[in-house]
Amino acid sequence: MFGAGGGTVSYREMEDADVILLWGGNPRENHPIIFHHILKALNRGAKLYAIDPRRTPSAQWADVWLGLNVGTDIALAHAMARVIIHEGLVNERFIANATTGYEAYRESVEEWTLERAERVTGVPAAAIREAAIAYATAPRAIISWTLGITEHHNAVDNVLALINLALLTGHVGRYGSGLAPLRGQNNVQGGGDMGALPNRLVGFQDPLDPVVKARFEAAWNVKLPDHLGWNVTQMFHAMERGGLVGLYVIGENPAQSEADQNRTERLLAGLEHLVVQDIFLTRTARLADVVLPAAAAWCESDGTVTNSERRVQRVRAALTPPGNARDDLWIITQIARRLGLDWPDPDPEAVWNEVRVMAPHMFGGMSYRRLEELGGIQWPCPDESHPGTLFLHARLHEEPRGGPPAPFSVVGYEPPVELPDEEYPFQLTTGRRLDSYNTGIQTAGYSSPLRRREGIDISPEDAERLGVEEGSLVRVSSRRGSVIAAVHVDPNLRPGLVFMTFHDQDALRTNALTIDATDPKSGTAEFKACAVRIEPCDADEVAGELVAAHGSAVQ
Repeated sequence: MFGAGGGTVSYREMEDADVILLWGGNPRENHPIIFHHILKALNRGAKLYAIDPRRTPSAQWADVWLGLNVGTDIALAHAMARVIIHEGLVNERFIANATTGYEAYRESVEEWTLERAERVTGVPAAAIREAAIAYATAPRAIISWTLGITEHHNAVDNVLALINLALLTGHVGRYGSGLAPLRGQNNVQGGGDMGALPNRLVGFQDPLDPVVKARFEAAWNVKLPDHLGWNVTQMFHAMERGGLVGLYVIGENPAQSEADQNRTERLLAGLEHLVVQDIFLTRTARLADVVLPAAAAWCESDGTVTNSERRVQRVRAALTPPGNARDDLWIITQIARRLGLDWPDPDPEAVWNEVRVMAPHMFGGMSYRRLEELGGIQWPCPDESHPGTLFLHARLHEEPRGGPPAPFSVVGYEPPVELPDEEYPFQLTTGRRLDSYNTGIQTAGYSSPLRRREGIDISPEDAERLGVEEGSLVRVSSRRGSVIAAVHVDPNLRPGLVFMTFHDQDALRTNALTIDATDPKSGTAEFKACAVRIEPCDADEVAGELVAAHGSAVQ
């Protein structure tokens, strides 16, 4: 099932892994439940290799931290592959039986010597070699990644480079060996499963496949388009050229979460009609012509969610939505009826049963009754006698192989679109913290003993060079915008690299700095790399600017 966007391993398999490559992820802060499983693995003696430009709280638990330069992940993966090949550690039997394209891939990584990789990535050659050999020789090994891999202009190629390592060693399709992408927010996996993507129908089915298309057209009694929809990036490009004049936003806050925020806000404000359906009056909702107050899906609606190990679980309404808030399904049904469609009264279980019929290969055996009895089931689960699938792609180890082979992918290395230079000498990377959730809408109203003032994290060396200290105000500027931020001196950062979050919109418009360079395959923006300039500020000089921007002076 390569091509179905889900992790191949389960949480409990992480506990039994011998080597874990934690690549571009910080689960101790961003996925704490999953990190507990990793800690169990470490307690039984597993080796953890953390690959991240920052020495994150997760990396501090690692046996080895490979602090690579931002955006050099493919170079590092290729160098590790070359070591594995030259040391004779490839899984030749698995490659012959289960894969295609190995020879072209082997040739493509040959140029990535340890010496070249060290120059490009900044990771010592010895550390690269150690990680490669440890991964290749481990009885059970897992590669886990998150937004540190996917929020780049070459996001898909980054992921393919990691998949190549798994295919090279046979570390996929077996218990305790596989690939574990961690989702950035709650139920992101479920959204993709249900077809909330411009290029997939429910169950990750291709809407341009003639057989698939005909089946959905017959079931829905509609004619489906002969082209794919737009992703978010393409939508904003269409707004810019006047090809998109109306937008219906459900449970998303692009005015704050999208890159190049000044451009994003300008385009949203210029729409002829903007509708926002949400449980909070977000920054995007404030720009809307119509706001539809929704119910909180996690406690005021019935339905299902899917987590990062592909486990579908029931959600039950515990509260009645307050005031004029209504369930998302009810709102969408009412809009459909006003458009002249004869939709029945909404019934979450009936909707789910339709999902089971239209994607039986993944959800056929997941009745509400079974989901409740078993406490959740991992897809694929094709029928009611099936227990669910702990790990994916066991067929690749069957001889003869079951189903199609898994292809190696030849991908080239490209540096970030915007590199530091004389005018903008620092590299900014962005991310999240433990005590805040995404754009902060759900968490900003609550105090936390862990929370500190949002600002910019810089290394002690850079702080000394700039003549600033903890709490100093600085102006951070990119080619797209400028913000005032308080300094936090972080000894876990290397000189030249700075870090910011985007949780507190009222205090810090971080995405006014980030670049709208996107991956053409996924549409993901390069949030992890842009060039900035940092200039010390006098508090009196910026007081008026802060008051104008935020309504009150920063304390």
